[in-house]
Amino acid sequence: MATISSTGYTRLMAKVMVSLPDDLLGSLDAEAARRHTTRSGLLRDYAHEGLRHRGHERARRVQQLMSEAGHHGGNGVNDLKRHRPTA
Repeated sequence: MATISSTGYTRLMAKVMVSLPDDLLGSLDAEAARRHTTRSGLLRDYAHEGLRHRGHERARRVQQLMSEAGHHGGNGVNDLKRHRPTA
């Protein structure tokens, strides 16, 4: 079990500093208040959602490429390499 410090953070949770424009920060704070959560909780949810979406999109694209490859694979490998994300 992780020990909770006086700040509410566990040893398994890192703190990060992020620079954001004031208007974006204001929008995030307003959304966090609307959802009855913290700024950190909202950003954590957004990060998780974005990464999950990216994984689903990549899987969808692989399925599309493989369906276009034909019975024996066709150019599937070359297509996958050509469409591989760079980041």
